[in-house]
Amino acid sequence: MIKVPVNQIIPFSTVDGPGSRTSVFLQKCNIACGYCHNPETQNLCNNCGVCVPRCPEGALSMADGAVVWDESKCVSCNTCIEVCPHRASPKIRWMDAPAVMKEVEKNIPFIRGITVSGGECGLYPRFLQELFTLAGAKGLTCLLDSNGTVPFAQYPELMKVCDGVMLDVKAWSPGVFRALTGGDNAAVKENLLFLSSCGKLEEVRIVNVEGYVDAEDAIRGTAELLGPLTGSTRLLLISFRNNGVKGTFAAFSAPPAKRMKQLAELAASVGFRNIVVK
Repeated sequence: MIKVPVNQIIPFSTVDGPGSRTSVFLQKCNIACGYCHNPETQNLCNNCGVCVPRCPEGALSMADGAVVWDESKCVSCNTCIEVCPHRASPKIRWMDAPAVMKEVEKNIPFIRGITVSGGECGLYPRFLQELFTLAGAKGLTCLLDSNGTVPFAQYPELMKVCDGVMLDVKAWSPGVFRALTGGDNAAVKENLLFLSSCGKLEEVRIVNVEGYVDAEDAIRGTAELLGPLTGSTRLLLISFRNNGVKGTFAAFSAPPAKRMKQLAELAASVGFRNIVVK
């Protein structure tokens, strides 16, 4: 069984897909989005030790050159995350699929399914396949919340046990995407086509940061790619908020409600019928 770095498991969530779900957040991402709301999930701890003396409860220590987290002493004050210069967290559990499923099973029958997010969950396809196989056997639906930069067409066995992907379209222009994330969005567009063609596109998400995200182009481009499937695709338009954001974007404000309404109207004009503004 493959072990992956688990940042946290939220037993009950109503914002990570339909119904009440258990959300599993994995550590490490392959891009660095400027408006990331949980930047501490972007990198694995490099054991620099900066956080150790700053922990007010003594829950962190160094052993054999590595940061050790004592969960029994931790009070979740997140001081370690605040002082980390590497956008990482020392509070990671390396778990395999059966171990994660053991945590999920505690919440049955009060959940409809599980959603795995990150970081970027797509970096761990074999683990996801194993976990979703176990969850599916318990009658749970299995969703991914992904930045879309991992080409899911390359993992047909995972797709067999995955019920859907909530896909972030962070920007449409390759240049805008690169400036925002440091990455490339070719795979995002490939995933839009692939996931919609096989009925696995649960939701498209676009976060609007005025002046930094080409939201209008993303709406038009997505509709053009989806073609006749646009009307049946759920589109979530998210107003940027600086909660948890670090760096330059932390000082930015949310776009006005009028602007979000304009984007929703644009989405309707190009064929979207299931539009949610958040």
